[in-house]
Amino acid sequence: MNKVKIWKYLKAQGMTDAGVAGLMGNIYAESGLNPKSLQNSYEKRLGYTDATYTAAVDNGTYNNFVRDSAGYGLCQWTYWTRKQALYAFCKAAGASIGDLDAQLRFLMKELRESFKSVLRVLMTTTSVREASDIVLLQFECPKDRSLSVQEKRASYGQKYYDQFAAKKGDAAVMENSPLVTYINLSPNCTKPRNHDIDTITIHCVVGQFTAKQICDLSNFTQYNAKSGSSCNYAVGRDGSIGLCVDEANRSWCSSNKSNDHRAITIEVASDASHPYAVTDAAYKALINLLVDICQRNNIKQLLWKGDKNLVGQVDKQNMTVHRWFANKACPGDYLYSRHGKITEEVNKRLNAQNIEMEDDDMDVVRFKELWSEMRKELQDNDSGKWSEEARQWAISTGLIAGNGTEINGEPNYMWADILTREQFVTVLYRFAKKMGMV
Repeated sequence: MNKVKIWKYLKAQGMTDAGVAGLMGNIYAESGLNPKSLQNSYEKRLGYTDATYTAAVDNGTYNNFVRDSAGYGLCQWTYWTRKQALYAFCKAAGASIGDLDAQLRFLMKELRESFKSVLRVLMTTTSVREASDIVLLQFECPKDRSLSVQEKRASYGQKYYDQFAAKKGDAAVMENSPLVTYINLSPNCTKPRNHDIDTITIHCVVGQFTAKQICDLSNFTQYNAKSGSSCNYAVGRDGSIGLCVDEANRSWCSSNKSNDHRAITIEVASDASHPYAVTDAAYKALINLLVDICQRNNIKQLLWKGDKNLVGQVDKQNMTVHRWFANKACPGDYLYSRHGKITEEVNKRLNAQNIEMEDDDMDVVRFKELWSEMRKELQDNDSGKWSEEARQWAISTGLIAGNGTEINGEPNYMWADILTREQFVTVLYRFAKKMGMV
């Protein structure tokens, strides 16, 4: 849902289609268009997820947001002055630091006040590459600004241009999977959704249908007269993928009790008898579809514990099943027993994508912190047996004197630490004195 909202907002600010696309391509590379995105490498270091970090900053239990050097938000704001400004802006607006609208307004504030040359290009350019490059090189400024990175980010922007620029009116509102091969929209839905998509439910439709057949069935009274059933997507026996209900709308695949009112629902063609197996082609298409849905809706990973009591707790389990509430055989055992494997396969693909998108911004302050942390690990007496004789000689002759501190009662010689030129010439000088050269 964020993609459509971001496109419309930036267009309303007067940017050209190419300008918006180039900017969005960079935002996608930074955060996946997720305003609550905490830089991946900091999640383990700080002990937070996107959601818990945002909540902790908002409620004041974490007070190092400005100075922790962790990239955050749509643009992965990192340097302390920009994070301080973002925090102050959101607080003044009475909004969460992870609020999409607030971050978009802050983005425009930065562009208008501090990056006027960047905004000027975004307002006038007809080239996605030109827009992407100026955002990368003058606004985002990551450590890696190589030609390959420029090309990759421009390719992300081109995808947004291709999706939105040629569309008019309501056509641009639809945000469905590009994997769809057949569309027959069902009237059995509630529209529009009034929440983000954060849950997925896999169903099975008995019968080895194609996606077209499933979509067509969902539109006919004789099929859904009793249940009024529908689904967002249909996966056919041949790997085809159909669209029955736009993602922007809620399908009637099952009752609200199963949390499907928040979910993207998927019907997969299966055998007509136990264990209701699906074809390899359908299974592969299902995995591809799940990865695509997660990427476009900022779902970082699928979580499955097989626990009915966790329904609605999407930070612990964001997949539900129909059989917990209504149809006891849906999905069939073949897919149900593979939910763990499904999440593993999808998450492996998502993790690869997250690594690719991880922000690599490195300001001077953070570099110094990391440099200091690394050197602390080297500043002790750890050393190899192979150098023992040489070390003892250097100590006995006074060439090496240690740093004036002790470790376990012995002078600390910091054997593994770096040797500066100043230290190097000092050692040479001591040696020369012993040789009578000075």
